[in-house]
Amino acid sequence: MCGIVGFQGDEADEQVARMNAAQAHRGPDGAGSHAVPELGFAMAMRRLAIIDIAGGRQPLVSADGRYALVFNGEIFNAPELRRELEARGIRFASDHSDTETLFRLLVADGPQAVSRLNGMFAFAFLDREAGTLALGRDRFGIKPLHYAECAGGFAFASEIKSLLALNALDAAPDPAAAAHFLTLHYVPGETTAFRSIRRVPPGTVLERDLRSGATRLTRFWRLSYAPDHRRSRAEWREAIRETLRGAVRRWAWADVPVAVSLSGGLDSSAVAAFAALEGIPVSAVSLGFDGPDEAPWNELPLAREVAARWNIPHEEIVLRPEALIERLPAMVAALDEPYAGGLPSWFVFEAMARRVKVGLTGVGGDEMFGNYGKWLGLERRWFGRFGRRPAGAVSRELFAERLVGRYYYADAAAKAALLVDPPPVAAATETLLFERFEAAVRAGQGLRDAWAITDIETQLADEFLMMTDRFSMAHGLEARTPFLDNEFVDLVRTIPETVRTAPGDLKGLLREAVAPLLPAALLNAPKRGFVLPLANWLRGQLRGLVEERLAEPALRRQRIFRPEAVAAITAAHFAGENRTAQLWPLLMYQLWIDSR
Repeated sequence: MCGIVGFQGDEADEQVARMNAAQAHRGPDGAGSHAVPELGFAMAMRRLAIIDIAGGRQPLVSADGRYALVFNGEIFNAPELRRELEARGIRFASDHSDTETLFRLLVADGPQAVSRLNGMFAFAFLDREAGTLALGRDRFGIKPLHYAECAGGFAFASEIKSLLALNALDAAPDPAAAAHFLTLHYVPGETTAFRSIRRVPPGTVLERDLRSGATRLTRFWRLSYAPDHRRSRAEWREAIRETLRGAVRRWAWADVPVAVSLSGGLDSSAVAAFAALEGIPVSAVSLGFDGPDEAPWNELPLAREVAARWNIPHEEIVLRPEALIERLPAMVAALDEPYAGGLPSWFVFEAMARRVKVGLTGVGGDEMFGNYGKWLGLERRWFGRFGRRPAGAVSRELFAERLVGRYYYADAAAKAALLVDPPPVAAATETLLFERFEAAVRAGQGLRDAWAITDIETQLADEFLMMTDRFSMAHGLEARTPFLDNEFVDLVRTIPETVRTAPGDLKGLLREAVAPLLPAALLNAPKRGFVLPLANWLRGQLRGLVEERLAEPALRRQRIFRPEAVAAITAAHFAGENRTAQLWPLLMYQLWIDSR
């Protein structure tokens, strides 16, 4: 695990040195750089040593100087790929470095070989002779990769803060991103919160000709469902259990100690149980609350039961609002973009990093099974209108009403009242989501599958995985997501949607599959989510921060939100209405814009 950066333009060495310094937290164990003066190009990395600690240094450069690689992540099928390459006569210098395996594969087969990788990764692969640079990102976007055209140059980086270290980058906020953020509480898609910075999409290779400046994006993988109706429910349960166990075994591969982020929910508890079953010596960290009105959010007793059942060393953290207030500036700085989702993972990763370098998480389990039930209202209305075999398509209006309007935070009308310069209808968040959903439906996907694709390509990639990467790497910890293992996902995508999830029990099939491993109390517990009791805190311990950062003079100076609209939301929440969904993102956006 590490961070990677690169720049083509004037003073490339100096620019890259500044970029690399800005991401030192991603790799406290070492650094390296490589320059190609005739192309005006340099790239660098920071290293967090996880696999082949002695032999995994970067950048890797071929003996003749033609090829060079910087790489962030882990390739969990590297042992199999290495054996195949060795059978082809390719020789290795390291003992078991997955970085070298990736390098040898790319040299032998080119950037298109990225489709064979099982893991989490972002890499930059230079062909000096051809003058080309390939930037690749894993299937789901577990590892980040950004790029920007700036005055006289082209740059890429794991984190935006490295790009902001460049002399000539335009760092102006994107008003369209602010509008999306109000609806989603994160910034979606290829664009970022900055006008000049973009993301390499998940499952994509960006190829750039460093001589002509021509750039091409090629999608090498996109999720699609192919239902297999031949298996019984019992067979699916067994397949899930064995394939997920294998995924946990693969994703726990490390030459350093490993821990589990144990929330007390089904997904992370299953990961912890499988790790213990595999004989992996893991520890666990859990977070909870102990305030008089915070019991609904507290899952510590359930996490405690799981740890006790599998004899896993277990640390419990009790989060209080004072700690959140103290850490908020550091969280905002780590995120690089405005974000109003859950923050407790910060404290879990902070605690884990005190003793280990690798943390397993349950991220992705909800998206693989059920998607929080957000499709329920849409499906009931659609089937209610057309019957079990609907003859018509889901309309944009029905989609906006039954899905976006119910499960997101601000519709077009609310944003028009709140934003100084609201975007046109064509740029609305509802349009962005609907176009992805409609494309999946047109490709023959069922309604639940189409929504799963939409959710995985937006919320999973741009919110949950983004937050997981930034918060873990802020503490020099590598967070891993076994639920996104290639083999496991390739199994799940063949489960018929009505078997995989059901209205009355969204994750019933997964629960049945892991039931032998977990306490009954956990199996029957309602889903709580890894969230904070913010409604109470915003009226209490966080009230001073709200009043300070959402003051009228600052809002008028920034010209993003209408001060009178913000004041109305604030007053209503302080008076007892629950306006958390509107107030919290306003506060987090202001904290972000003030931190720049």
